[in-house]
Amino acid sequence: MKVLVVGANGITGKEIVSLLINSQDHKAFAMIRDEKQASTFTNQGAEVVIGDLEQDVSKAVEGMDAIIFAAGSGSKTGDDKTIAIDQNGAKNIIDAAKEQGGKRFIMLSSMGTDAPEQGPEGLQLYLRAKAVADEYLKQSTLQYTIVRPGVLSNDQATGKIDVNNDIEDRSKAISRADVAKVLVECLNQEATIGKTFEILAGRTEIEQALKFTH
Repeated sequence: MKVLVVGANGITGKEIVSLLINSQDHKAFAMIRDEKQASTFTNQGAEVVIGDLEQDVSKAVEGMDAIIFAAGSGSKTGDDKTIAIDQNGAKNIIDAAKEQGGKRFIMLSSMGTDAPEQGPEGLQLYLRAKAVADEYLKQSTLQYTIVRPGVLSNDQATGKIDVNNDIEDRSKAISRADVAKVLVECLNQEATIGKTFEILAGRTEIEQALKFTH
């Protein structure tokens, strides 16, 4: 499966690309905006696609079997970039995927997106933007999966998570490495198609946990 990783140069994005490179079933295509970043991925064995979420991305998605959206405006940018990337950029790539006949779309979202007004004041705009993007994906014809992790850490992967109603302590974090594993594993699990679920660090092996998503 040809998989385009949107936001490949981010911390989670790089983890996703690495997992795809080492997979026997998938081929990694790293979407980046700056050609200077290309060697980071080509040296590992990934293909590079140049694309800007604020521009026409039809060429970037051409020929792809699946898209993993892991892009984000980042905490150092303003509200305008949050809307431009997390909301409108996501909608842009969803539209392009539909037009190109793409089918599978894995969205990296966020816990709290279902009720942005209840989130911390500084995160409410971000959560609203993600909520709009998530709903737009749900209304598309794509075979979507929306993954909503809680607080992210840079810890090493454990390979274990809690999903949905299994989450008792929402103050727990989850490593970006484990989030990447979940996103890639969703490609292999048809049970995740059409599903939206939350994840945190937990007790169940990722492959097993995803079989019970609902």
